[in-house]
Amino acid sequence: MAALAISLVAGVIFGVGLAVSQMVDPAKVLAFLDVAGAWDPSLILVMGGGVLVFGAAFQLIRRRSRPLLAGRFVMPTVQDLDARLIGGSVLFGVGWGLVGYCPGPAIASLAFGLRESLIFVAATLAGAALFSFVPGLARPQDQVVAGA
Repeated sequence: MAALAISLVAGVIFGVGLAVSQMVDPAKVLAFLDVAGAWDPSLILVMGGGVLVFGAAFQLIRRRSRPLLAGRFVMPTVQDLDARLIGGSVLFGVGWGLVGYCPGPAIASLAFGLRESLIFVAATLAGAALFSFVPGLARPQDQVVAGA
């Protein structure tokens, strides 16, 4: 229960940070991607700030023998690039460039009641369901387990 509460608090803080930095505004994101036009570099500052905070926190966390609310650390082990990773990255980038949303800011922007946010989040969930349940798309370890 404590892990869920901490996850909720962290998510709310993340969402508030996205809103304060205006990263929930697709026009702001699209202006960052418009390097040949009215370029707005503020997204670099937001990303850089996040990288600095994470980098410092990660160094402190790595010194611990185990997480506060789990029995052990679980770190990614896969390091190879494959067609699935590259394809997913391209799909993410194209979608981000077309509409100015990625999942985190889109979820945070739901608080503003924007129809576009709702459509994007619904489409994201539909895509995730398609990936998880269509045979052949997901690897066995990616499959959703009922009740998990």
